[in-house]
Amino acid sequence: MKIEGSRELIKALKKRKKTDQIRKAVTVNSAELQKSMQKMAPVDTGFMRRSIRIEYDDFGMTARVGPNAQYAPYVEYGTRYMAAQPFVRPSFNKQKKTFIDDLNKLMK
Repeated sequence: MKIEGSRELIKALKKRKKTDQIRKAVTVNSAELQKSMQKMAPVDTGFMRRSIRIEYDDFGMTARVGPNAQYAPYVEYGTRYMAAQPFVRPSFNKQKKTFIDDLNKLMK
């Protein structure tokens, strides 16, 4: 999942020399997203919950958060044999509002 328009916002923030603050916002929000996903993830053996990781790119300006368990998409979206148990999308939709607000505060 990706927040659209973030590139333009990041370019504007870089012009204002706020890269350290952007990195902090990315770090804080990705950690909160990971925590939320782990809390909402259904647990059988606990493997999928433990597989939720954060990966940073672009010197901390980009973060990827998500499960590495191969069966996670089946849990998230369901199959014809089992109902969906979403934990990635609800966590993401909740956290993206906070993240966008944090970035907008840096623009002021």
